[in-house]
Amino acid sequence: MTGVKLRIGQTSCIGSESEPHLGDLEAGFGDSFRHSFQLVRILHCPAPAKGVQQQKMSAYDQFVSVARNQFDRVADTQRSPITTAGDWLADSLATNGFLYAFGTGHSHMVAEEIFYRAGHLARAVPILEETLMMHLNATEATYLEREQGRAKTILDQYPVAPGDLLVVASNGGRNAVPIEMVLEAQSRGLKTVAITNLDQTRRWPSRHPSGKRLADVADLVIDNCGVDGDAAMGIEGFPHRIGPPSTITGILIINLIVVHAIEQLVRRSVEPEIYISSNTQGDDHNDRLLKKYKAHIRHL
Repeated sequence: MTGVKLRIGQTSCIGSESEPHLGDLEAGFGDSFRHSFQLVRILHCPAPAKGVQQQKMSAYDQFVSVARNQFDRVADTQRSPITTAGDWLADSLATNGFLYAFGTGHSHMVAEEIFYRAGHLARAVPILEETLMMHLNATEATYLEREQGRAKTILDQYPVAPGDLLVVASNGGRNAVPIEMVLEAQSRGLKTVAITNLDQTRRWPSRHPSGKRLADVADLVIDNCGVDGDAAMGIEGFPHRIGPPSTITGILIINLIVVHAIEQLVRRSVEPEIYISSNTQGDDHNDRLLKKYKAHIRHL
């Protein structure tokens, strides 16, 4: 597939070694610049990757704050790539395409989020490989996701087609399977979206022989605005960081993609097929969709 690849977060953040001195910027733009510049600082800079939040509050309140702040950073800085992904999904669904999603380890939960769920799309397919999840052998899965060649074998089990959209979630973005899943999908005519942690990605080398990370190969990159190592808070007197928010942030992002796509379809007078909760009165409605798609979606 050809086209311009979109990248997010390429500019320096305030507080980085490469930032210009604020006084130099004020000299060039005037005294009123400081206030708007500080606003940009709040909205567009990720949390410091090396720092551990050490606040005089309970761990409960700290993690609530961490999660809210990361959600806010995603909402404030990632609207453009998220809505672009939603537009791509709307285009795909409008032409009878499907949404596919994939992740290894804990990131597979982002893929499961879209599947067979009230308020979600009937034409949504998780790419699930048990050996890369946590419930069979978590230790083995950690090493299997680094192996080359697995992505093709996994993707061969799904009837992907040109015009479909694939979302791949990987917080680190350095292991072979997520990287090769994107490359395989692109070779089959799919557009690809990565949900990843750009701060962590830039700090660690790829484990793929190409030297490329997930953010280097996907057509569109969405930053989950996390910190290096994922764990985002600390407790005084305890040496390790805790509280990893990447899963809940990834689930936020994929829901934003889907709801934006549905909104765009409705504006085009296209009615998307949606599941209704089976714990209300959704059985008859859902049964019609299940009969329609069971042959296509292997996990139904």
